[in-house]
Amino acid sequence: MDEDIEAMRDQFLNREFDEVKFEINGESFAAYAKACGETHPRFTDPSHEDFQAPPTFVSTLVGGRNLPGNFPRPKGVGMDAGKAVEWMAPIRSGVTLTGKSHMHDIYTKTGRSGRMIFLVRRTELYDEDNVHVANADTRTVIREKPSE
Repeated sequence: MDEDIEAMRDQFLNREFDEVKFEINGESFAAYAKACGETHPRFTDPSHEDFQAPPTFVSTLVGGRNLPGNFPRPKGVGMDAGKAVEWMAPIRSGVTLTGKSHMHDIYTKTGRSGRMIFLVRRTELYDEDNVHVANADTRTVIREKPSE
């Protein structure tokens, strides 16, 4: 049963399948920061000398594709399983970021309702100088339908 997951890992892990540009607007990330309850002016006030996007802002940047084009569709119910951000450098208003996405991990867990497949898509974000500023991971879980 896990051979199919190993085959998916062999075929899809760490192969870029999407690239997209993001124009970063300080008003947008200031509004995001305020909506999240952030109060530090560094994240909420565009006139602050160190104004920058809050680290979790990159989790809102979505590319054109969620999965590689020829990725198999497991049968079952898909659900959001969470986000994770690895912040490496400040993101400033007015920059253009390049997001490059790949499948970072594919793994299974077995619960009371059966096998669950976890898909982790990582978007690596780079600034105009090709500085790696952040990683944004999106996890999806698929609860498989039992075989009949």
